[in-house]
Amino acid sequence: MMCGAPSATQPATAETQDIADQVKSQLEEKENQKFPVFKAVSYKSQVVAGTNYFIKVDVGSENFVHLRVFRSLPHENKPLTLSAYQTNKAKHDELTYF
Repeated sequence: MMCGAPSATQPATAETQDIADQVKSQLEEKENQKFPVFKAVSYKSQVVAGTNYFIKVDVGSENFVHLRVFRSLPHENKPLTLSAYQTNKAKHDELTYF
């Protein structure tokens, strides 16, 4: 992976699900709705001054959201941040930089 370029799309891992779970409440607050289903499906990562994670999440009823989550460098000791998100996505929609 080149520094600055997003990685190839990969299947979600337990770590990816944990990252998604940690920002779920931020998304629910911004969208003013609860997501009873919140399953990470796939992701890309991008090394910056920290790491951006682009995560495709199944939110049920064949609906998906794409999350961009920022993890700061370890020494900064900051929580994960939901930087941006896209709603109304479908399973076949490609996970791209946004």
